[in-house]
Amino acid sequence: MKNFIIDQLIENKNKEIVSFHTPGHKNGRIYEELGYRDVLNKLYKIDTTEIIGTDNLHLPEGIIKKAQDRAAKVFNAKHTYFLINGSTCGVQASILSVCDKYGSKIIVNRDCHQSVVNTCILGDIEPVYINCQICEKSSVLKGVNFKDVKVVIDENLDAKALVLTYPTYYGMTYDLKKICDYAHNNGIIVIVDEAHGAHLELSEDLPMSSLCLGADLVIQSCHKTLPSFTQSSLLHIGSNIIDVDRLSSFLRILESSSPSYLLLASLEISIDIYEKHGNKLMKELLNNIDNFKIDFEVESLDDIDNLLNGKSNLVHDKNRQSNGLSRDVCVHRCKKDTKGFKIYQTSDKTKIFISSKELGIDGYKLEEMLRYDHNIQVELSNHSGVLLLCSIANNINDFKKLKDALIDIRKDALVSEFLDDKREVNDIEFPKTLPEKIVSPSQAFYKHTKSVKIDESVGKVCAECITPYPPGVNIISPGEIIESSIIEYILYCKDNGMNISGTKDKDLNFIEVIDDI
Repeated sequence: MKNFIIDQLIENKNKEIVSFHTPGHKNGRIYEELGYRDVLNKLYKIDTTEIIGTDNLHLPEGIIKKAQDRAAKVFNAKHTYFLINGSTCGVQASILSVCDKYGSKIIVNRDCHQSVVNTCILGDIEPVYINCQICEKSSVLKGVNFKDVKVVIDENLDAKALVLTYPTYYGMTYDLKKICDYAHNNGIIVIVDEAHGAHLELSEDLPMSSLCLGADLVIQSCHKTLPSFTQSSLLHIGSNIIDVDRLSSFLRILESSSPSYLLLASLEISIDIYEKHGNKLMKELLNNIDNFKIDFEVESLDDIDNLLNGKSNLVHDKNRQSNGLSRDVCVHRCKKDTKGFKIYQTSDKTKIFISSKELGIDGYKLEEMLRYDHNIQVELSNHSGVLLLCSIANNINDFKKLKDALIDIRKDALVSEFLDDKREVNDIEFPKTLPEKIVSPSQAFYKHTKSVKIDESVGKVCAECITPYPPGVNIISPGEIIESSIIEYILYCKDNGMNISGTKDKDLNFIEVIDDI
């Protein structure tokens, strides 16, 4: 009898796909190179549960406590929890622990992960959104700015917490230190979803981590940017104002009562690698990335928007900024065989966003060409290009194969243009205005709903989360009015191969709306 999942995973392994996506161990390569092969070869034999000597994740007093204490020391946290339900449960427990009653309010960046909205449904919490900044040329989410955060805080001083994503999924950062200080001055706790930032403190050439910038609770996905197994994460406490007992209680509710010791072991291996080899490996990675970029046209995402607005800011401060930013001078040097590709520089250099629009190739097509024609898998694609997630497990050969693949793709694109087979990639605008919220996500979730045709849904109140994935950011949430720009964007994403999750109708012909509003 065919084993569907196992057979596909083994097939992927045998193809030796070059990984520029999660998980951060890159097909387990880093374990073999650093001498962890023997441990992993015995992995199935050490799978266990809470027995004498193995401690208890929900009441750690022995080996798990010692491992968590070590992690707290390594990451400079006051206390660290190991998470085996991913960062999702860390985000949920953090928010629920600071909201002391139904109807509590939190302030959150609009481009938050869907787990934040789901927590609002579970806890009957009212989210107040801060609009996010979006690069007009690349559709890259850039995060929030202090001015917008300040306005929302000033108008919602009764909020229990400020929940922010830092860095953004695309590796952009902002003045988090200033934001944390302002929130704390107004008695508001700061929770940071740092799912894509567990690696930041491995180099001064990377942005500073949110723990160093004043966040009270920080959630990190070690499996994304460090070498732990998928679904293993860390929750750090960064200040003394957190009710540890309440937080622990919610973790006991949200996490499995039978935690995986394989995931716990992978977290310990990841932290061991981080502490013993992390700085050296990160230095090598950043050097490989810099050498890869030399042959391409590189622009700072900040410069793009400054130039569009008639500003000039081509000279960047290379010193480490208080907001964690480490930026390069805008570079325009590309060789003839890479012309047409453009790399947009993000704050976190381990994230590489490559645009292929000038070659007449959108990001969705570029992702398919890299995977099916060149055996390279990227993290995600959008209309403008692809995002590569690099980790300390990537090596120089990965970047060589990537460069060779892009050169071949450019040659094919030029042939297509000569044969009049090139299609123009028109700009598509990511919806920028916040949808009007009629009821809270929790109220909307429990109301009576009905299915309507997607082209007839404009003006109605959405009853489900519609989430292009990755990155898992809701384009619209329950309780919000559906606008035409949102429908246009959703349909474009669907037609071009992006996975849209959260909807009852997987074909997106229908959308659930609230029936009695």
